[in-house]
Amino acid sequence: MVSLALGPQWLDPDWLIPTFGLIGILVIVFAESGLLIGFFLPGDSLLFTTGLLVATEQYLHYPLWLVCTLIVVAAVLGDQVGYLFGRKVGPALFNRPDSRLFKQENVAKASEFFAKHGPKSLILARFVPIVRTFTPIIAGVARMHYRTFVLFNVVGGVLWGAGVTLLGAALGQVAFVRTNIEFMLIGIVALSVLPIGIEFWRSHRAGKRGDGAVPAGAGHPAPDSSAPPAEGRGRHAGR
Repeated sequence: MVSLALGPQWLDPDWLIPTFGLIGILVIVFAESGLLIGFFLPGDSLLFTTGLLVATEQYLHYPLWLVCTLIVVAAVLGDQVGYLFGRKVGPALFNRPDSRLFKQENVAKASEFFAKHGPKSLILARFVPIVRTFTPIIAGVARMHYRTFVLFNVVGGVLWGAGVTLLGAALGQVAFVRTNIEFMLIGIVALSVLPIGIEFWRSHRAGKRGDGAVPAGAGHPAPDSSAPPAEGRGRHAGR
């Protein structure tokens, strides 16, 4: 396979998969699904490449059903950890200072996404980079009903984890895709960051429409105002 640098080598699926194998894939999926430090990991392109490599029997010599099952389990467990972390930390998450690996802006975006879509956000956020990492944490902060969380968590994990992997495996059977994998990866990465670009554009426009006294990030609610109800009595607490 031709390797194409889509960023730092350690974020390139063409390097990650041959280097760390299936275990590395599962660790990345787990981390990106619910650990604060996992928001920058290449989830979509990684899963697509995994499916393609399984279909073409390069580096990954496992049955496709087994790979998909393990990825779904890792994704579901990752969200589970994120939810429990949110329940433990609670509203204090909105007062945590920014650092190199943590930005309040990401929390505010996920909180706004959760407030807009409710439990469905656990499914929709799976397909939105960065937001998918913080949404289960916000669900924990909101104390969403646990059984509701588990249901939407599993559905989202299956649709994203197995769905994107199976898409890569299906397209991996196409000769054009196999011979132009580098361009396919560019397309997957472009689609992955498109929602972020749209959100940035909307925030930029909202800032321009302000009276000048509102900071550039005013397109998102302030952390305190966007924090979900602590005891899960809000309209999206999973009833």
